[in-house]
Amino acid sequence: MDEALLRRLTPGVLAALVRRGADFAAAEDAVQDALLEALRVWPADPPRDAKGWLIAVAWRRFLDAVRADAARRRREDLIEEEPAPGPAPAADDTLQLYFLCAHPALSPSSAVALTLRAVGGLTTRQIAQAYLVPEATMAQRISRAKRTVSRVRLDRPGDVATVLRVLYLVFNEGYHGDVDLAAEAIRLTRQLAAAVDHPEVAGLLALMLLHHARRAARTASDGSLVPLAEQDRGRWDTALIAEGVAILQAALARDRLGEFQAQAAVAALHADAPTAGETDWAQIVEWYDELTRLTDNPVVRLNRAVAVGQADGPRAGLAALAELDPALPRHTAVAAYLHERDGDLATAARLYAEAAHKAPNLAERDHLTRQAARLNTTRRRP
Repeated sequence: MDEALLRRLTPGVLAALVRRGADFAAAEDAVQDALLEALRVWPADPPRDAKGWLIAVAWRRFLDAVRADAARRRREDLIEEEPAPGPAPAADDTLQLYFLCAHPALSPSSAVALTLRAVGGLTTRQIAQAYLVPEATMAQRISRAKRTVSRVRLDRPGDVATVLRVLYLVFNEGYHGDVDLAAEAIRLTRQLAAAVDHPEVAGLLALMLLHHARRAARTASDGSLVPLAEQDRGRWDTALIAEGVAILQAALARDRLGEFQAQAAVAALHADAPTAGETDWAQIVEWYDELTRLTDNPVVRLNRAVAVGQADGPRAGLAALAELDPALPRHTAVAAYLHERDGDLATAARLYAEAAHKAPNLAERDHLTRQAARLNTTRRRP
């Protein structure tokens, strides 16, 4: 049974039902029923037109559900007669589903969950495992999201920027359970890039590929974090880097710069450096200046302070950091790093320990704790 095929077909089947008048929640339930039926029937009797078969079965399940529910009888005038069997239309409605799942009425977490379910074809259990929450909790989240978008017309224009933010959230979740969300985000972004010609879509895809290329080198054998400067660059995926750079160059050539293209440019400069010492930090600062102009995001300014500290010295970095709110996430860790580079080991050790208490996850906390311990040990040596 080709489960990958089912996942690829799911968005188009769901979109076909919505276009025929089914509300999103009922259509999604019907499609899930059709997928279960396919798992039961196809191994012994595979259809010639897999998508057409799924649409026909899902539409019948939707009609059965509507007719069985007295409260929905008022919708029956919207239901057309079941179309005659035949080849499914070749049009790809996946793009409209992206926009629907990233509707501004949804919270970011709900939009991500709904995208993974409706467009990614993942089960509720897989999504719950990926986000380390109980399956019942994730089921409620998806159910609420489906109800929210049920009255949204599929043919309304969507916001590409919102879709990209949702996909980037998926990518940044990384890996938990049996679902590699980073790889899933890349797959979905490739799909989006094939459906819409937009330089920021290409920029996001390039950014994901360039970051993903360093994945194998980010952790040691014991699971501890390895900072970028200490990573074994021989473990970086050069094919992904080459693909990401090529996609980025084509996007930048269109002269419609956006934040994801600028972020990808920073990642490309890191990927291009043979060693950490050969990184072109001056050019990275220039790209962060562009990002600041585009977004005025405090996290961008925080990353810029690190780059300034590398390009112009740690005191210049500390001066840039002083302009930012100390409550900003990872502000204390950046301050510790810059103080260490400036030779103030006592202050750096104290700040590393303080940053460890604020760390958002166990791996980062352990890394910062080790940094503090390393500096304290160094200071005690005669």
